Amino acid sequence: MSKRNTQQRRQLIVSMLMEQNELSVDYLAQFFDTSEVTIRKDLRVLEEGGFLLRRYGGAIKIPSELMEEENNEEQLSKQKLAIAKAACEIISDHNRIIIDSGSTTGALVKALNQKGLVIMTNSLSLASELTTLEYEPTVLMTGGTWDSRSESFQGKVAENALRSYDFDQLFIGADGLDLERGTTTFNELVGLSQVMAEVSREVIVLIESQKIGRKMPNVELDWSKIDKIITDSQLSYETKALIEQNGVEVIVAK
Repeated sequence: MSKRNTQQRRQLIVSMLMEQNELSVDYLAQFFDTSEVTIRKDLRVLEEGGFLLRRYGGAIKIPSELMEEENNEEQLSKQKLAIAKAACEIISDHNRIIIDSGSTTGALVKALNQKGLVIMTNSLSLASELTTLEYEPTVLMTGGTWDSRSESFQGKVAENALRSYDFDQLFIGADGLDLERGTTTFNELVGLSQVMAEVSREVIVLIESQKIGRKMPNVELDWSKIDKIITDSQLSYETKALIEQNGVEVIVAK
């Protein structure tokens, strides 16, 4: 069987489990002509994504009673995945990028399939997730002071670590997008986000359409610091035009 890329292989593993209910690491490694280490990474990522349950030596299909989800959560997940896929398409092999903490940026990590990436993050969970990719990137951590609200490192130490490098792209989420001011948040810890933007040649905001128009007290990134917005297909044409008036490219994920 010809070798498939990571996403195709993982999708096929899920499909195979739907039919066979249980698969072994040894069988999958032979089927895909790849290493057992690679298959274990696949199973780990798929389990964390809620697609299967790992068992000793392999994996089993998730029992149907555990697969129920609220409709709004399912829709939100679809939006994040679409945004992540669109973001992944503008990353080149060997890019040096920053991925900020967050659930939407976390979806981007799962979609990465580029070679030779150097990735800085302030999130322990994202750093751990990055080590499961088939083309494992060079991972850099900001360090700093742990902030339990954002589940990320913040503060002067983190800012100084960032200033020691330069990056091609920053991928960052947002709590809200004020059409007059830029990205907004209730969190007063916005210094690190601003330094991330300063050391990156291109700043890309990943945000679900329902967050666009939210006005919160603190501006995280004003329009002058943002190059691209990637959002989902629920964005209205009128709102897209308003954003573009600020000189920002809007990418609508299909």
